[in-house]
Amino acid sequence: MNTYSTVRLNIDREQHIAELVLDRPEARNALNSALCRDLHRALLTIRDNPAVHVAVIRAEGPVFCAGADLKEREGMDDDQIRARRLRAFALYAAIEDLPIPIFAVLDGAAIGSGCEIASACDFAIASDRASFRYPEARWGTVGATQRLPRIVGRRLAKELMFTGRVVDAHEAQRIGLLNRVVASGELREFSDRLAQEIAAGPPHAMRSAKHTLDHGLDDSRHGALAREILAIEENLNAGVWKAAMTTFKKDTASE
Repeated sequence: MNTYSTVRLNIDREQHIAELVLDRPEARNALNSALCRDLHRALLTIRDNPAVHVAVIRAEGPVFCAGADLKEREGMDDDQIRARRLRAFALYAAIEDLPIPIFAVLDGAAIGSGCEIASACDFAIASDRASFRYPEARWGTVGATQRLPRIVGRRLAKELMFTGRVVDAHEAQRIGLLNRVVASGELREFSDRLAQEIAAGPPHAMRSAKHTLDHGLDDSRHGALAREILAIEENLNAGVWKAAMTTFKKDTASE
């Protein structure tokens, strides 16, 4: 286990799973400069580690992340606040740019920056006591203007930002912020099983699928198709397709 001051990084090399745990429960895992730094460093540690096929972000305590640490900001001048915001933006980008699948597991509230962390992951699952809230505009600042509308649509994103209302877990699933909602007592087992299922897939193909999907959505339909064709060619050249098909036939024969 790699331990930073605000993040625990657990790497299971046998299961090929990395678990990143936000570990500031006394501050409701509020995002301060240290947490920005530690989570970013943990992501860089696993980014090029061939033993890691999937990553999971979860949190210690009853709150996933209570947003930006406002106590830290009280003593900052404008330039320090700008620098802190840029560190957060770099963190969100590092989550999105991770070449392997990464998903968030929420067993409590995500507010502001916590929503951004979850939204930067490939997808998110949660317990029925999770919730989302986007209070930035109500607090006199700006945030969540890019990822949120891409997930829920422009009009709903505006409503959530202008009101800052709480979105419970079931509504979050309905509008696309969450993929699955399970009972709190079942969340750990469910998320572990999901991580194991993804990690068991061919890692090269998983990375290729993620890269092609993410970049293809920002391209034209024809450009996106070209990306998929190139990805298929890369898999063929790497021998990934043939090895995966052999495994698939063995698994099918044993059923």
